[in-house]
Amino acid sequence: MRRLRLIIRCAVWLAVFASVGCGRKSVSQIVGGSRAAQSPSMPPITSAIQSPTIAPSVTPSPEAKPGQTASSDLANLETRVQPSVILVTVFDPRGNLLRTQSGFLISADGRFVTTARAIEGGVNAVVKTGDGGIYNVTGILAASKESDLAVLQADIKRAPFLGLQKNANLSSGARIVVIGSALAGNDGSARQTTIAVQQPDRLEIAGVTPASSIGSPVVNEAGEVVGLVTAVGQQTTARPATALESVLSRVAADTQAHWPATAETRPTPKPTPKPRLVYAPAPAFPPGISQFGRSGTGRFRLTFDANGSVTNVQVVQSTGNPYFDQAAIKTLQQWKSAPSQGWQATVPVTFQTR
Repeated sequence: MRRLRLIIRCAVWLAVFASVGCGRKSVSQIVGGSRAAQSPSMPPITSAIQSPTIAPSVTPSPEAKPGQTASSDLANLETRVQPSVILVTVFDPRGNLLRTQSGFLISADGRFVTTARAIEGGVNAVVKTGDGGIYNVTGILAASKESDLAVLQADIKRAPFLGLQKNANLSSGARIVVIGSALAGNDGSARQTTIAVQQPDRLEIAGVTPASSIGSPVVNEAGEVVGLVTAVGQQTTARPATALESVLSRVAADTQAHWPATAETRPTPKPTPKPRLVYAPAPAFPPGISQFGRSGTGRFRLTFDANGSVTNVQVVQSTGNPYFDQAAIKTLQQWKSAPSQGWQATVPVTFQTR
């Protein structure tokens, strides 16, 4: 009996182990089957998880391009236009500085435009380009006080220049760009704006414009001149290119540039010999302009009264440096001659560092 019970008990335990073993095998097969069933769908899941990690590197790029393109276009336009924008320095009959204003070249041989107010009262001027070049202005070709525009000639052989937009059909809201001289620093940077009011003889420009922009060109996105800034402040105004064309039409092919006061101050031939100079010091270098290699040569006309004192010094040809011109004029005004009936003399002056 004891042996029979032992046999029966062993048989029961074997049955339990068998059932447990079969259960584990069954579960293992189910789990394995579940994995096998999901395996083909894993690649799409993996792709869906990875796609957001790629998107951030692609999405910002299209958003950044429009702003970068606009900024790049404005910078390219400034690079093209600014070499033609100049500063015009005007002197009075005594050689004193009157004013400096912007302008821009409209031909390769040095013809340029600025405001009529810039040259008012002047008998000589020099222009300075963005690369530091200084050139004498030979005279005025045409001017209009009504439109506040003037066309002058500079002694330049070859230079970049701007073209005028023919028959410009501008309207309020049209996009334009005002570009000043590179010598004006940040004030000369290209400024994109719009036309607030358009009239046949005047353009009103939206926003604030620096004072140094008077005389600067107003261009379209193609770099063509559509106007010239004539006033700034609470309201920026410009003359349209059509007004400039009207002034240019007055310049004939044989027109010679001249300064109005030049003919009035020319020396009158005298039958008697010119008296001798009794005091003629040489002009000294202006302070701070003594760097090696700085030089310039100019010609100045002196007018002496009956007592031998200099009453006027006129710049016939600039030295190319306004500081040299002022230093020469200051010294030449001290010259003395022997008493006479009054006379004039043209004196060459050269500044040269060693």
